[in-house]
Amino acid sequence: MHCLNCGSYLRDTARFCDVCGTPVADPEVTRLATRTSPQDAAAVRTNEAGDLERTIFTARPTLLFIKAGYVAAALGAVLLTITLALLLPSVSFYIWLPFALALLLIPAYYHIKRNTVLYTLTDSKIEIDQGLIARTTRNIPLRNIQDVTVSTTIPQRLLGLGNLVIENASEVGGVTVLRNINDPRKHADMLLRELRRVGR
Repeated sequence: MHCLNCGSYLRDTARFCDVCGTPVADPEVTRLATRTSPQDAAAVRTNEAGDLERTIFTARPTLLFIKAGYVAAALGAVLLTITLALLLPSVSFYIWLPFALALLLIPAYYHIKRNTVLYTLTDSKIEIDQGLIARTTRNIPLRNIQDVTVSTTIPQRLLGLGNLVIENASEVGGVTVLRNINDPRKHADMLLRELRRVGR
């Protein structure tokens, strides 16, 4: 074994380099410490069969449109309030204010709907969870995936969004689309890397 700093030969029992004094790093200990780091421990979970699975990524549809909807609804509420105050000065403020604030219910609905969808890639499958109270989980084993395509419209491309289109050869067959996810090319690359690993 040699010193990582100066390259000098190290005795097997040495804790420091005799030449430069650098602490001796045991590669095996470093590897084990890395494997059991808190980040990796959080990314490893047990599936229904009791096997350990490593989570590669989790994604939801983008929040960008929801935020724009909240801004538009807030502006609409302000404009509606001003318009009603000018047109109907005799009507009490407390009567038409709830109508103006009701505009915020529209983006709130889409916000809740967006939070009911979760895409998860593990080292063995893709999970698509849908639902708020009653949940449906669709599992696509990586071995069944035939093709991965990134599809973006012009507005999506300008905003850095896109759809991940996954063709699979399960008994149901067909196409699964992960819609409006941020940085779809990065997610596609991670999925393709796992497909190469499974295909070995």
